[in-house]
Amino acid sequence: MVALTQEELLAEFESMTLIQLSEFVKAFEEKFDVTAAAAAPVVVAGGAAGGAAAPAEEEKDEFDVILTGAGDKKIQVIKVVRELTSLGLKEAKDLVDGAPKPVLEKVAKDAAEKAAESLKGAGASVEVK
Repeated sequence: MVALTQEELLAEFESMTLIQLSEFVKAFEEKFDVTAAAAAPVVVAGGAAGGAAAPAEEEKDEFDVILTGAGDKKIQVIKVVRELTSLGLKEAKDLVDGAPKPVLEKVAKDAAEKAAESLKGAGASVEVK
């Protein structure tokens, strides 16, 4: 069996209809005894609502990590900001000095939570929106 790359799989899924994709998800769940709970409501909401009300019902999948304050350990916070972003020292310092400012935008929930934990560990005040 030839292994498909992630890009090839995504291209294949992109060409499927919602019904075909829904059937695939069900078959995948049965075969591997798992539940794709995050994907199921989106498919059901999209099919039932006709697409008009679906965006309001979808679970949020992109988050922003907002630095609200540097706290007492400003240098540590700057180091963490540099680790999380591709910013240079001056840009990271300016971001920390200009709080509240977004550190990361439109990232996955787990990445946002990890970034927030790192910043809080360095002594910063953080919001995840």
